[in-house]
Amino acid sequence: MLDAIKEYLKPELIWFLLGLALLITEFAMPGLIIFFFGVGACIVAIVCLLSSYVAGSINTQLIIFIGSSVASLLLLRRWLKGIFLGHTVSKQDLRQNLEEFVGQRAVVVDKIVPKAGGKVEFHGTSWEAQAEQEIAAGAVVEIIGKDNITLKVKAL
Repeated sequence: MLDAIKEYLKPELIWFLLGLALLITEFAMPGLIIFFFGVGACIVAIVCLLSSYVAGSINTQLIIFIGSSVASLLLLRRWLKGIFLGHTVSKQDLRQNLEEFVGQRAVVVDKIVPKAGGKVEFHGTSWEAQAEQEIAAGAVVEIIGKDNITLKVKAL
């Protein structure tokens, strides 16, 4: 019985199963970190399969595992995260964002009072709005700027 178990306890099989378990665990705990340790374990399994020296030395296996896991984590995480999670830019290009608003027309929903503000409807959505003069509800205005989620408007 022990001989049958020893046949299945080869280092390459153990590392492969560990790598597979880590890769599957990444689905349960997303963050794209555990994935690289799974890749490191699979690399050790391949090296153990190709080299009898590595298969006989647990220290060498651990060095390869840690080295390949950390190296792949540092070198590939940012690139793979961009692929899997979508490329995002930390800073918004305000010029591009303003182009879709400036010059467009909106309808005043709540009377706009200078310094207090009001509301306008633009593309079917209610927006906070500010103007330098009082504008009555129902009036059509032109958007002249945007400050965060507040539209700056002027009467037509």
